[in-house]
Amino acid sequence: MSTAKIPVITIDGPTASGKGTVAQKVARHLGFHYLDSGALYRLTALSALRRDVALNDEHALAKTAEHLHCHFDGAHIFLANEDVTTAIRAELVGNTASRIAALPTVRQALYGLQLSFRKAPGLVADGRDMGTVIFPHAPLKVFLTASVEARAQRRYKQLIDKGFPANMDDLSKDLTERDARDTNRSSAPLRPAEGAHLLDTSEMTADEAVAQVLSWYAAL
Repeated sequence: MSTAKIPVITIDGPTASGKGTVAQKVARHLGFHYLDSGALYRLTALSALRRDVALNDEHALAKTAEHLHCHFDGAHIFLANEDVTTAIRAELVGNTASRIAALPTVRQALYGLQLSFRKAPGLVADGRDMGTVIFPHAPLKVFLTASVEARAQRRYKQLIDKGFPANMDDLSKDLTERDARDTNRSSAPLRPAEGAHLLDTSEMTADEAVAQVLSWYAAL
């Protein structure tokens, strides 16, 4: 099967909208591969922070992205051979990832790596520009969102469950700022892809959202 014929489902949306959980469950149900594109930016951020790369040095950050030695094993994410699944979810890493994701050279450095995840029998890719930039011809594109309040509550629970400190007011502020950065950046701004299905999960469970995405896919 040629790469162009391998089905792709893209699920884009803002931070803590639930897209990762939904995408993983959809991929598991269909037996597809899964790409957490946001993790690649978090891995770049973690690597840059550990190496003391200046966050205003776009060239050095792009080089860091180009030379990521990472791999995914189920729900676990490795940088070199270290399991950093939990480390990349720290708020400092997330905020840094949001900042460097606005840099065109960093996005370009990760472009080919993201395309390489498209393998038979199919791929579910979540992020912010999966349907607009990376896989614009995907047969099913979803833009998943939720209110800032709902997303802050979800993010709070995620952080507490992983043992990180969290404050609801700070999380709401951070989410609003990230939304502004992601929506207004010049390179691949966050927006629904052309032809994308819009799904507001503010009042939905993850399983309800998964059922809706699977229903759209079955109707193709």
